[in-house]
Amino acid sequence: MPSDPSSTGLSAARGVEKKANRMNEPAPPEAAKIAPPDPRVTIEIIRQPEQRVPVRFALFDFDGTLSLIREGWQGVMIPYFVEVLQETGTDETPEELEALVREFVTRLTGKQTIYQCLALAEEVERRGKKPDDALAYKHEYLRRLWERIAHRVESLKSGKAHPDTMLVRGSRPFLDALRARGVRCYLASGTDIAYVRDEASALRIDGCFGGHIYGALDDYKSFSKQMIIDRILQENDLHGPELVVIGDGYVEIENGRSVGGRTIGVASDEAHPGGLDEWKRSRLIGAGADAIVRDFADLDALLAYLFG
Repeated sequence: MPSDPSSTGLSAARGVEKKANRMNEPAPPEAAKIAPPDPRVTIEIIRQPEQRVPVRFALFDFDGTLSLIREGWQGVMIPYFVEVLQETGTDETPEELEALVREFVTRLTGKQTIYQCLALAEEVERRGKKPDDALAYKHEYLRRLWERIAHRVESLKSGKAHPDTMLVRGSRPFLDALRARGVRCYLASGTDIAYVRDEASALRIDGCFGGHIYGALDDYKSFSKQMIIDRILQENDLHGPELVVIGDGYVEIENGRSVGGRTIGVASDEAHPGGLDEWKRSRLIGAGADAIVRDFADLDALLAYLFG
């Protein structure tokens, strides 16, 4: 395992009611109310780019966008957080606590893990108890998650598992095709940097990013996906449409849209590769995605969309 660098009786409804005020974080866009997807379509075009300029840079999210190593992480985080809240002595039922936890875990997905742990600490304090430091919650969550996924990483490193079995379909050919067209690829994840680097290496895609792999730090204010996007634009004198941001979380899609970049939402069903997660799809469209894919298997359609 890589080292990590980095009031009783309250109802669940009350916690949900205050969701937009936690940590001064704005609530993400509501899931878009849209028509159901056409199962025959491999890339759903929401809007065409206003300017037809060549894509020069691509920023990818990691977990759920490229990597399937951490599939099922919610099944570790949510029960652990419910366990912590039960220890406060609250009279809320396990079902109420699970609904509360699932709401803020889902809402903060795409941001660094620490933000979910900060939300947990606030919920503990609301129940009249002194919370542990949010970093302690994060480290314990990561320990439990590692118990679930260690065998996946080890099987990749030992050669027992082929890397492509733990990648979203078509990831490698898509990365290769972008690089062949001169596109510089960056990787930015809300997962801790040591894990991102280790798992990207195990998947044998680390070389696709030329050292531009970024992830969460224990000093969480020193990293965000928005910071990486701003750096790419400033250091390379880019105009928005020359950057495409690709991810399965609303955070990176909103970040990309905010600077005028192109955005592709990846509505991957991580438990069933090749499937479409309709909740992700509506969430990503609500965040402003220009296009939606379930994976990168239809390479020709993706390249036609990006390069015309």
